[in-house]
Amino acid sequence: MKAATIYDVARLAGVSHQTVSRFLSGFEGIRPETKARVESALVELDYRPNAAARQLRTRRVNRIGVIADRVDQTGPARIIAGATAAARERGYLLDVVLTNGIEVEAVEAALALVNEHRVAGLLATAQTDRMVEYLREHAPAAPMVVDARLTVELDGPSMNEYAGGIAADHLLELGHRRVGYVSGPRAWLAASGRMSGFAERMREGGGEVVWTREGDWSADSGAEAWRGLTPSERAVTAIASGNDSMAIGLISSAIADGVRVPDDLSVTGNDDIHESRYLLPPLSTVSVDFEGEGRVLIEQLLAQIDPEIEAPRRGRLPYFVARGSTRPL
Repeated sequence: MKAATIYDVARLAGVSHQTVSRFLSGFEGIRPETKARVESALVELDYRPNAAARQLRTRRVNRIGVIADRVDQTGPARIIAGATAAARERGYLLDVVLTNGIEVEAVEAALALVNEHRVAGLLATAQTDRMVEYLREHAPAAPMVVDARLTVELDGPSMNEYAGGIAADHLLELGHRRVGYVSGPRAWLAASGRMSGFAERMREGGGEVVWTREGDWSADSGAEAWRGLTPSERAVTAIASGNDSMAIGLISSAIADGVRVPDDLSVTGNDDIHESRYLLPPLSTVSVDFEGEGRVLIEQLLAQIDPEIEAPRRGRLPYFVARGSTRPL
């Protein structure tokens, strides 16, 4: 159904469209009976003001520049999806520039949006320390938010460190003390954060990360990690993975070698991708609200732009989903 316009409202209320426009802008000099007819028409037609037109009248800039780094991966893509939805609800549009790591030209193009095209602020989904440092050195005068700075609490662990920690908690609770770990690319903040959070919590609980392997987030790299283990390394009772895809590849390769999951080996993932619950066995994993993180980032940015907006510290915390790929030792 086509959205109602002020002309539709005016016809139903029996007034001019100028009267409807004055009512919507808060003009006080409208007769009470006229106001009542306009209000009734607005409700009946479920009229929703056009945010773009309103911003044009008030001359408010309603575009946000975005550096979207590595959206070929699940987490970054879902963060951008959440940010886009939140921005649209607030009447903003996103000007997105895709990058693949630290591509100086692409980053410069995104920064140019702020400096040359009247963008209200900049959101950067930086995946590496190098990207964060580059943005810090070339920070625009306009407001900017970088997703790598999201923490559980003020000065607390990052969301990724927290996610790694609760994966370790799950395995410790099941009695596992000698475990392996397959990380994503170490240059990624998400990978290093999850790995360090896991290792620290494992040490605190009396466990040991016997070995680590570095993957590239893909199922292929998880399978390759298993194939590269020595017989003594395969003797661990559990393996944690930095994401679900690598866990899926590792499980497939382990089963092909006659290992029973979870009877012989418990395996955990991270991200809780939709397919993880339909595997055989279903994958135990850390559920992450990436879309919620995107919404928080937009709200934090808009709080810098508009003082009337209160910025949230964080969205929903990651939590562990225990399924069939793990069992007590």
